[in-house]
Amino acid sequence: MNEIERARRYTWHVLVSGIAATWVVIAISIGVRLEEGLLDWWRIGPALIAAIGFTSLCPRIIRAVLDRRYPTSLVVVAAVLALAAAVLGGPDPAAWGFVIVAWLSIATLHITRRASLMVALGTWLACVGASAATWQDNLFARGLELTFQEALFVNTLIYGVFCVVVPPSNRLWVWIWMLAEEAHKGRAAHTKLALAEERLRFARDLHDLVGHQLSAIAVKTELAVRLSDVDGDAAKAEMAEVNTLTRKALKELRQAVRGYRELDLAAEVNSVKGVLEAAGVRCEVRLPYRDLPPGVAPVFAYAVREAVTNVLKHSTATFCEITIRFTEQEAELGVRNDGVARRQAVDLGSGLAGMGERLAAVGGKLAAHPTGDGQFLLTAVVSLPLTG
Repeated sequence: MNEIERARRYTWHVLVSGIAATWVVIAISIGVRLEEGLLDWWRIGPALIAAIGFTSLCPRIIRAVLDRRYPTSLVVVAAVLALAAAVLGGPDPAAWGFVIVAWLSIATLHITRRASLMVALGTWLACVGASAATWQDNLFARGLELTFQEALFVNTLIYGVFCVVVPPSNRLWVWIWMLAEEAHKGRAAHTKLALAEERLRFARDLHDLVGHQLSAIAVKTELAVRLSDVDGDAAKAEMAEVNTLTRKALKELRQAVRGYRELDLAAEVNSVKGVLEAAGVRCEVRLPYRDLPPGVAPVFAYAVREAVTNVLKHSTATFCEITIRFTEQEAELGVRNDGVARRQAVDLGSGLAGMGERLAAVGGKLAAHPTGDGQFLLTAVVSLPLTG
């Protein structure tokens, strides 16, 4: 389960908790009435059936809301069942009336603020009206021996508080969930953009490497064909140059594919920093004030690129730190982020495994593992001078 699925499940549990609390209140109400001998099963039975029907609809409504849909028909049916349960059981705000409040908590999700206020107002009026019509059966009023006016005032106040507090609190959770989902989609889009940029960069490198040689080969081959009938020696000379150009193009192509073409470390660091910050990951770079020893910069440039690609693809980082330092004996690259990768440290994946092979070719080593403080650290160390 990734982070966005975990956030969805957490939001789900928060929204469902209000429905679960309703049954706790109902159970307490039934227990109190049973103890006082006031339990009318001919009313409580249908109320329980209506409450069960309402509860069965709530998960479907919440699921639709989290999918950015508003199931109007389900919400209407749930409203009828909630009102029936409350009226039959007794619309006491501390008992069966809580079913209507539970309905309000999900009915105001994923609608406009104005619509939410109208639904809350309508719910408040319905609750107050129902409680006024059955005020003599109100456990709260009966226990405190309240008059009709006193019971009406208390119910109006309690339901008013519920209708003011409940909708914004649940709407806030859904709003946070939707922001998290948008952020996740944005990060995925930035990751795809970064990968697309890498493909374009690789295509550009191939064009720069072998494009000129292939054009020259085409020209010289055509020239050799024309000279073959009039000047055999000149044609042979042209074909010899074609052979030389072909070998050179093949060598450079292999270098590009294997990743041994030198990169500009400073340009690479600036590039990945821009990509990280565009994805919402704060990036700090610490580079030495002196130039790196010969051959180290291109090796670390590829390591930085691969490390940042993994930060974007395999973690939920909000912070990334890139550090390079060296002594006379060794040079070290460290990439630290606060989004611990899901993959185990022993399973580095093909990208980092390839980077480990590159470092091993020059006498270096690669390590990638979670740290004790909830971060993930990749280190690349090469001994100086380079052996490869």
